[in-house]
Amino acid sequence: MKTTTWLAALCAGLSLTTSAMAQPTTTSDSVDAFVRARMQQLRIPGLQLAVVHHGKIVKLGEYGLANVQDSVPVTRRTIFPINSITKAFTGVAVMQLAEAGKLDVGAPIGQYLQGLPAAWQGVTIRQLLTHTSGLPDIMPDDTQVTADEQKAAWAAVQTKPLEAKPGEKFSYNQTNYLLVGKLIDQLSGKPFTQFIEERQIQAAGLRRTTFGDALSVVPHSARGYSYFFSVDGELQRTKELHNMFEVFAPMLRTAAGLNSTAEEMAAWVLALQQGKLLQPASLTTLWTPARLTNGTTAGFSKQLNGYALGWPTVARPEHRAVAPVGGGRSTVFLYPDDDLAVVVLTNLTGANPDRFVDELASYYVPDMRLASGFGLPPALRSLHNELRKRGFDHALELVRQQQKKNPGYQLPEAEVNAWGYNLLRQNQARQALEIFKLNVSLYPKSANTYDSLAETYQELGNKPLAAKNYQQVLKLDPQNRNAAAQLKALQ
Repeated sequence: MKTTTWLAALCAGLSLTTSAMAQPTTTSDSVDAFVRARMQQLRIPGLQLAVVHHGKIVKLGEYGLANVQDSVPVTRRTIFPINSITKAFTGVAVMQLAEAGKLDVGAPIGQYLQGLPAAWQGVTIRQLLTHTSGLPDIMPDDTQVTADEQKAAWAAVQTKPLEAKPGEKFSYNQTNYLLVGKLIDQLSGKPFTQFIEERQIQAAGLRRTTFGDALSVVPHSARGYSYFFSVDGELQRTKELHNMFEVFAPMLRTAAGLNSTAEEMAAWVLALQQGKLLQPASLTTLWTPARLTNGTTAGFSKQLNGYALGWPTVARPEHRAVAPVGGGRSTVFLYPDDDLAVVVLTNLTGANPDRFVDELASYYVPDMRLASGFGLPPALRSLHNELRKRGFDHALELVRQQQKKNPGYQLPEAEVNAWGYNLLRQNQARQALEIFKLNVSLYPKSANTYDSLAETYQELGNKPLAAKNYQQVLKLDPQNRNAAAQLKALQ
């Protein structure tokens, strides 16, 4: 998408402030260039970055505009709503109560809270924290609940049936954290906001982190933005930037009520790592994803494939992570095996920095570089590294050789397709083309493989071959609107 003039100037560095701490200039400069490129690509108005490596904050960066209307730049003091990253603080609070002997995370909530619906009482605290409770959601379709509406919403949700048996499936649900808030209130003897402020915010020395929403006056706060806009009740993506105002009922602020800076989030991570907030054994419990009744884990996506006690998790053979995300605009990725954490806060809903945080991490852990095939399944990574030596035009040849040696050798279509798009994101369109050609050869009856190949030919300016492959998409999938539209545009 084309970038507006103000954002192009912004990401070129006109409103950029960065600071590096105990970090080589070359790495710092490369990180800054990467961030600016992503901001321009995703049209992100403002962003803060913090990197913790080997027990120190080694990088802080402030980029762009906190307030587009008034051209107010992001600074080190700018405060961003962290939305559902708040749940990670809530998970820590529960573990602090567990360490004090006041609760057992495996115990049913009915053991601690009275007056709940009978079907709710056997749900465990762990199931609430991991969104595996099966409870009905007090905020269906992310409908906001205000302070005036919270009592009625709480009464209404208690009349609804369970959506699933407890432990049966992962279903992101704000009712879970409302109940956890009530639990913290009761067992701590004080409002959960006060308990979190005293036991985490003050204990970690965070001076700017505070509870609040769009109705609160938070000094130095960033404005929220989105390119999505509701037209006649239908949410549509637009070219224009729109203001966003999010309101969180007080009883739901265990789920999404905190505001902070990247620097203070980094300090909080350090406090966790240094044992100032929890004992090391408690971190293991905090970061262990829930197992469903069928023995699997589940989460938001293929990447965020598990959910622990307020912390989404990234399970994979290398460089696992625990990764709270918030509002589609902010994230904290903590890599326990690499002694690394990366914090990215933005003011754009839909920026989804969790999708590029691994690339930021690769500046500090070279083995995570996409160019080395990080993130690919073992078979694809091995093939990727061989093709880097011999040339990507040998892809089909090498695969056929492997198939002759091992008749069971298979490369899943979806994984090969994702590999091609990873190469495109690295501006390696010609290498991506060879991978999409490989996928077509392996799966000649799949419309999706031809669609990806056509898109790449189009990217490279080869209109005849792009049109030819879009035509093949329509033969296999006559209802494919995108192929029809692209074919028309190419004529």
